[in-house]
Amino acid sequence: MSKVAVVGVEKDIDAAVQSVFATFGGMEAVLGEKKDVFIKVNGVDYKSHSYTDPQVVSSVARLFKRVGARKVYVMENTTQANFTRLVFRITGLEKAAREAGAVPLYLDEGKQVEIALPAMGYKVHVSRWIKERLIDGRDDNLYVSLPKLKTHSMATVTLGVKNQYGLIMQKDRIIDHNFNLHRKFADIYAVIRPDFTLIEGIYAMNHGHDVAEGLVDRCTERLDVLIGGDDTLAVDAVGCDIMGIDPREVEHLRLAAEDGLGTIDLDEIEVIGDREPYRREYTCELLDVFPQDIPIVEGRERCCPEGCSLNTRMVLQYLFVDFQGKGGFTIVMGKGLDPEELKRLEGRVFIVGDCAIEEAYPELSRRLGRKAVRTAAGCNNLRDVLGALTPLMKVNPLKMVPLSPLESLGLLINARFHRTTARITPIIAR
Repeated sequence: MSKVAVVGVEKDIDAAVQSVFATFGGMEAVLGEKKDVFIKVNGVDYKSHSYTDPQVVSSVARLFKRVGARKVYVMENTTQANFTRLVFRITGLEKAAREAGAVPLYLDEGKQVEIALPAMGYKVHVSRWIKERLIDGRDDNLYVSLPKLKTHSMATVTLGVKNQYGLIMQKDRIIDHNFNLHRKFADIYAVIRPDFTLIEGIYAMNHGHDVAEGLVDRCTERLDVLIGGDDTLAVDAVGCDIMGIDPREVEHLRLAAEDGLGTIDLDEIEVIGDREPYRREYTCELLDVFPQDIPIVEGRERCCPEGCSLNTRMVLQYLFVDFQGKGGFTIVMGKGLDPEELKRLEGRVFIVGDCAIEEAYPELSRRLGRKAVRTAAGCNNLRDVLGALTPLMKVNPLKMVPLSPLESLGLLINARFHRTTARITPIIAR
């Protein structure tokens, strides 16, 4: 049976981390003869509690150094419209890593190489560090996944398997961020799997993975729990169970289990520790807080919740709640749009996704004029969605970053110097 440790966190995070690893012989045994440790955090964004708690990151890094790791790296490639240096600075992940004697590793910077996804049938780009050290050089390096206990509006949950998505470049994430998304997650997991997964649940997140600051109090709860093990699927299954979600209903977990990459059957998992005090009933559905003056026209044949639909609604909610974004325009998305409904549209229109662009752009741009119609191509093109919605909703992008413009610019220049591939939203809305 796969084993998963569930440990409550009281005042001593180091003790809780060590207790999780003790179930598997201790951190020294998990490290074994491997030299370096690569810790993949969830650093999707800098909104409160959307990222792995820096105190836990610092603890894991410091304790691995203590048991003999030569070097410890804390790595991430953040979500589109952000770049990793910025997120690490704002969240304190950079400081936590350095104070623990670890090296921040920005996976969006430097040389990128290709790896093949077996079932998807195409290649994606990853940092050379991933290919050279965690695929080709796996025998010498320990890979630890350190996600956060969160639901996810588009993926149901974002735990150990979903944490892998940050290994591929932002541009490659747009492809098949639709009804194929779960298959893509499982494919990435088939190519590279963590040696150990530790879910951080100091705070757990309900109603999605990256909620607006104005909704954080309604969507987060302090649980003070860590969940860990050497079978990522089993760890994710227990994480799902704690959040009140059946792991068999999470498609990427089911697919990975069917591929023989681990188990999500709770009857086949030995849980070490008491999970009952932490069990909740969470949902991946976004809170129903959206601007009422922005009508949305959806295709009748398809409008993928894994892409255009919920990606766009998430950004709408964020700009509306945190920056009092205005409406007065229409959003069009999906496949199988009603031609008569399109004929009735007036004013400004934002078309999201390839399906809708193909069906609606020729007619709407001809009738309303190109300047009245904005587009975001692809599936979940977060940079372009945000880049279009900020001017439409009259939100200044410079006010969205909780750093001084000078410090933000310095970080951006540094990232550019190190050849970042991040798809960054324009600083000046256009």
